[in-house]
Amino acid sequence: MTQENALSEIFRIAIGQLNPTVGDVAGNLAKAREARADAGREGAHLLVLTELFISGYPPEDLVLKPAFIRACWKAVESLAADTADGGPGVIIGFPRQDEKGRYNSVAVLDGGKVIAVRDKVDLPNYGEFDEKRVFHQGAMPGPVNFRGIRLGIPICEDIWGELGVCETLAESGAEILLSPNGSPYYRGKVDIRHQVVLKQVVETGLPLIYAAQLGGQDELVFDGASFAFNADRSLAFQMSEFETALAVTTWKRGESGWHCAEGPMARIPEGEEADYRACLLGFRDYVNKNGFKTVVLGLSGGIDSAICAAIAVDALGEERVRTVMLPYRYTSEDSLKDAADCAKALGCRYDIVPIEQPVTGFSSALSDLFEGTDSGITEENLQSRARGVILMAISNKFGAMVVTTGNKSEMSVGYATLYGDMNGGFNPIKDLYKMQVYALARWRNENVPPSALGPSGEVIPPNIIDKAPSAELRPDQKDQDSLPPYPVLDDILECLVEKEMAVEEIVARGHDVATVHRVEHLLYLAEYKRRQSAPGVKITKKNFGRDRRYPITNRFRDR
Repeated sequence: MTQENALSEIFRIAIGQLNPTVGDVAGNLAKAREARADAGREGAHLLVLTELFISGYPPEDLVLKPAFIRACWKAVESLAADTADGGPGVIIGFPRQDEKGRYNSVAVLDGGKVIAVRDKVDLPNYGEFDEKRVFHQGAMPGPVNFRGIRLGIPICEDIWGELGVCETLAESGAEILLSPNGSPYYRGKVDIRHQVVLKQVVETGLPLIYAAQLGGQDELVFDGASFAFNADRSLAFQMSEFETALAVTTWKRGESGWHCAEGPMARIPEGEEADYRACLLGFRDYVNKNGFKTVVLGLSGGIDSAICAAIAVDALGEERVRTVMLPYRYTSEDSLKDAADCAKALGCRYDIVPIEQPVTGFSSALSDLFEGTDSGITEENLQSRARGVILMAISNKFGAMVVTTGNKSEMSVGYATLYGDMNGGFNPIKDLYKMQVYALARWRNENVPPSALGPSGEVIPPNIIDKAPSAELRPDQKDQDSLPPYPVLDDILECLVEKEMAVEEIVARGHDVATVHRVEHLLYLAEYKRRQSAPGVKITKKNFGRDRRYPITNRFRDR
């Protein structure tokens, strides 16, 4: 039986759930070649890679640079030449430019050449997406004839939007829909993707393969979890989440069309496990893709720095993580012990650098200017800024990236110090509210993620989880001296940030109106701080930065 005849009955499709790096055209091409070789050894006829794979996704304004576009096209042509060996064909995403415009495209490679190119029609322009800035809308596509099989290739938003791309492909004779995607993680996203694909399956009567990118890119985490649904609405296969994978799936033609006969069925993590693994993947890729060998963070004995230390060790290994306790006269014995115990449990380096002398030095230098004034927040912030200077000095001296450790609750209301505890290159918990941080700490003490390099067992001392949170910038200070209890604060913030609810709607949930007004005011007031904060992993549907772009100068209050 010839290969062409075999494709009339059996079609083996490999899904490459890989981790490209934006701008690393040569590296991404090497990954594509390796995946194609692996797919060929497993008998695949076609390898499907993800959206804009050769450039990395999202390339943002890199696509405005003609040299970059040329490099991407050269790589696609080089990969196309490889397919002259009779092995698997390839579907690969790339940015392209012609006399009419610039496009988010896919190329179909087979027989030593590019046999077809298709452009993305529906360009997303919401949340983290702004593709209309850099790409032109493609023409409505028709199917591609691949070895006698008519493939419809809607690109990402083409299956999410309402432009009818999938219906057009079905009406034009497509037999299978294969959708390369760049879909970032947020909590519950896998279920949403399933619903989107099922809607298209119902409307077209065709099976649909969803090829999902993996990896961290700045704030975004692409979690993989590629899958497909058969035309009868059954789940055809499900690949793993947060893990690089190559899966060869077997499709058979029956009386009613193509049906998946063989493919993986991986477990999909949920809740705290999913969020933790997203933080882990996003942090690991940010550090590694940007070339940092080591990281350093201040370990205060509090919950935020403890969970960040755990994520860092899990992502990089204990030998690449350095923690520093920076005590002052208000640092409690409990905090000193808890920080030391946490570092010991994680196995990472732990140093102690007291800040009494630098704080005294700052206070002495400012004593004449501050004469006759009361001690207060300014003096408290000097402590935080002294710590920030020391951590940045360690970073400069040893090349370690400073890890920022503020949670979303604190960043929302400005409970953080610019040029102090906000110093750093990346924040793995930036999009986690305080109560979510506690939940992840408890989960990590009972579980070890599959890709973690850290130890099993209790890595965050129970006392850190159980004690009342405090910045320890004055005697007997507690966070709730300045803020509502975190369960209350987090609920109000989620209503204001994620749901954009009116104050009266939030009060109707049982919250005190004065408290809601105060939280809203603090939220708006802290925008200038957030604009200067380090990037961090996106976990919720609306993170600060890409998803929520409020003005700094803003007098609106919902009264």
